[in-house]
Amino acid sequence: MNAQSQSRHHPYAGTGEHTTSYYAASANPSPRRPALEGDHDTDICVVGAGYSGLSTALHLAEKGHRVTIVEGARIGWGASGRNGGQIVNGLNASLQTIGRRYGQDTARFVAGLVQEGGEIIRERVRTYDIKCDLKDGNVFAALTDKHLRDLEERKALWESYGLRNQRILDRDEMREHANSDLYTGGLLDVSGGHMHPLNLALGEAAAFENRGGTIFEMSPVISVVHDAARPVVRTAQGQVTCKTLVLCGNAYLGHVVPELAPRVMPVSTQVMATEPLGEALARELMPADTCVEDVRYILDYYRMSADHRLLFGGGTVYGGSDPRDIKAKLWKNLRKVFPQLEGRRIDYAWSGNFALSFSRVPQMGRIGSNTYFAHGYSGHGVTGSHTFGRILSEAIDGDVSRFDVFANLPWIPFPGGRTFRVPYSVIGSWWYALRDRLGV
Repeated sequence: MNAQSQSRHHPYAGTGEHTTSYYAASANPSPRRPALEGDHDTDICVVGAGYSGLSTALHLAEKGHRVTIVEGARIGWGASGRNGGQIVNGLNASLQTIGRRYGQDTARFVAGLVQEGGEIIRERVRTYDIKCDLKDGNVFAALTDKHLRDLEERKALWESYGLRNQRILDRDEMREHANSDLYTGGLLDVSGGHMHPLNLALGEAAAFENRGGTIFEMSPVISVVHDAARPVVRTAQGQVTCKTLVLCGNAYLGHVVPELAPRVMPVSTQVMATEPLGEALARELMPADTCVEDVRYILDYYRMSADHRLLFGGGTVYGGSDPRDIKAKLWKNLRKVFPQLEGRRIDYAWSGNFALSFSRVPQMGRIGSNTYFAHGYSGHGVTGSHTFGRILSEAIDGDVSRFDVFANLPWIPFPGGRTFRVPYSVIGSWWYALRDRLGV
């Protein structure tokens, strides 16, 4: 293993400023942090100021550790600051799949922590008074009777693990959450929710700094030395030497650490925000003010913002590229859900990447003795990243009991390797999309 891993590409973030999203336009005021310059020494260095890095760093700072975060762009620049804002419990892989693949002990372990991420978010919001428009409740929407039967089976499965936070909705009850002719019913998770994701990240960063932590922004990492007694993180203008290194770049780590690059594939998803609809129309469309996602393989997800815009997302592009016309791509699906919005203006449209693992289970582990990583949330990173941040902090603080469960799970490479993983995944998505259209 080469001790020094070099990036072969230009910085991933362009200028490093936030994308032209609704979230960036409505973000709470936040100071600009300095770029890394010169030599620095710290106990723990965290690469990445998204949810994984912020969660890990804040937990460690609360335990009294000296922690430094190095971020290549602005706080929450990646998926943490541009996602759908939905707090959805569970991993991408179902408890049934986890039990079949890894055994019932692992499934019970995962069931014991699937609600933890949402609980951490709520605790952070309360403790640090983070203004991020946090609201309760998320709904899985069924478009067919088969979808509804699948949701009933999911509810029964979760109850078998002692999770009783879900309730089946019939067609009329579903209209309280999405007043649309499209759905046959749904499943309400009362412990889910939604919020302004960028403001959550900014609030967590401020909390970390209030606990004595240091953040360097606009400092893309160009190399790391991760197999030395004291790891080193290098940028163009400086470096940080540490006792423990934590890699939380997820979909944007690129090739800086070649050992991690093949484990995940960047996948882009898109979101757009309508013009303000007014409180009356917003309540007519989504009376309960929960968030909704349907249960298709390539799904739609949506919710109302605090200023009564419909935030509507969906679609996937394997490999992480952006579609040429996001509005055109999403508009036809939005119109199927809410034809009442025909002619309404779209004020913002943006794209962002998440990291997909082939198993759809997040990955956590070590490279060497003192470099940790977590990535591959596969579209369920809002809650998963907060949970994994806590588990990473536990391991670094000496309790590896939960860390070792995930670290010991075998990771499954993408068929065809990095060369063919995109076409393989595209073909697979076509198959599942066909099954969605056929209702099977």
